[in-house]
Amino acid sequence: KRAAVKSIIGRSLRAADHVVTVSESMKADILDVFPDVPVSVIYNGVNLGACDHLSDLELEGVRRRYSLPREFILAVGHIEARKNYATLIDALAQLHSSGRSCPLVIVGNDGGGRSALLERIQATGQTANVMLLSNLTDVDVRCAYKLCSLFVFPSAYEGFGIPILEAMDAGRAMVLSDIPVFREITENQGVYCECDNSEAMASAIGQLLESSGDRGRLIAYGHERVQAFGFPALAAQIECLYGELL
Repeated sequence: KRAAVKSIIGRSLRAADHVVTVSESMKADILDVFPDVPVSVIYNGVNLGACDHLSDLELEGVRRRYSLPREFILAVGHIEARKNYATLIDALAQLHSSGRSCPLVIVGNDGGGRSALLERIQATGQTANVMLLSNLTDVDVRCAYKLCSLFVFPSAYEGFGIPILEAMDAGRAMVLSDIPVFREITENQGVYCECDNSEAMASAIGQLLESSGDRGRLIAYGHERVQAFGFPALAAQIECLYGELL
């Protein structure tokens, strides 16, 4: 399947008059393989203010429905190797051993890595501290963002990172793996850690859990930054690009 997809994408890129991709990082990846393809960047977007309309009744309903703890770390994304949840589990175990434990809730459908992740959770003794939730509605996921104490996105590779926008819009501070696209989206204003270093990840998470000042700074930045990813602004960019090409 991968070979077929690679062949189809390659032919499509070579035949296209113009290519639109979702980040400068993805543009660089494309040009590494197809240096003669004309490429423009228009970011992915988010429904601004989607979390603002959640009622206390909805939030508490989701908390009860999924038995969410009063304080928890949230991660969102399909359960697959590149999401790097195994390193996050190791970081959680280190936090627990140092007395700074906070439950982790992972929201995402199985992308082929659930069994291995469950084994890692059991091997590190974190069964009681980790919840895996699948098949949530969009509203349920928004509630999870609003209810969490901290958002963590530990991916080893991404082309973009829509959960970053969702966490910003929900007013949540976050710890991000130190990959180019995450620094691009957050303009180097976030808290980053090496994606293969569980100690660094544990340190970054612990720092934000303990520092309301750092969380406040990140939340304020996120509130301003996410405005650039509203769909009306992105639609205008697409319209402008089409006008230039025509």
